[in-house]
Order: sequence, then structure tokens, then C-alpha cells
Amino acid sequence: MLTEILVPIFVCVILPVTIVFIVGRTKQNEINRKTEVMIKAIENGAQIDPEMFKSTEQPKAPKTLKQELVEKLTGGCVVTLMGVAFLALYCIDRFIPGAHIMFGSWLPVAGGVMLAVGIGLLVSYFASKNLLADEIKAEEEALKK
Repeated sequence: MLTEILVPIFVCVILPVTIVFIVGRTKQNEINRKTEVMIKAIENGAQIDPEMFKSTEQPKAPKTLKQELVEKLTGGCVVTLMGVAFLALYCIDRFIPGAHIMFGSWLPVAGGVMLAVGIGLLVSYFASKNLLADEIKAEEEALKK
């Protein structure tokens, strides 16, 4: 009973908060290190390079239509397969005697939602692929030049 409550809380609340905290903390530590170097340089009378505080992240190149479609297809396949896996686990737990998987009643709900989102992404991929076929060809020809 307790695991039925703790697992969704961990996955939906604690895990995302922890990830955001770690990413933010990493960026803050990088800024703090640069600041310490700048303070030491100012104390010693050295020349200060203002380029040091610019972001080290390189700007991302804009994605082509084909890349966006491939990402949509990949996401659709992954989410659909996860939904099917969740529903299969629920069926195993429910209908096979002796198989007790430690998941609660949230498994069929999560599986159904994931299956619906995955199918929606796949439908969106195939519809976009047909609608944007001419634009994709024009974009590929422009990149070849």
C-alpha cells in the first residue's frame, strides 16, 4: 500500500525537483568559479577579459523540418511502447496467478495516457509528413547548395 503512494510521488515530484536543483547548482558553481578568478585578477591588477563571463553554451542550429519530424516519430514510438509495456505489466499482474508486480492501480491509467499520447504523436507525424513533403524537399535542396 505504501509503495503505491511513494513511487508516483517520487517519480512525479522528487525526481524532477532534484534534476532542476542539480542543473541550477551546476550553473551557479560555474559562475562562482569565474567570479573568484575575476576577483583575484582585479586584486592583482591584471587585465580583465569580459569575454570570460559569456555563456559557454554554443547556440543551437535551427532544426530542419525533417529533423523535427524524426524527433516526433521517435517520441511517438517510445511513448507508445511504454504505454503498451505498462498495460502489459498490468495484465500480467491482474490475470496471471502468482505474478505480483509491485505496482498499484495507477499502472493502467499511466499506460492508457502514454498510449494515447504516443498514438497522437504518431498520427501527427504521418499527417505532417504528408502535408510538408514539398517543403522538406525544398529544404533539402537548399541545404545541398
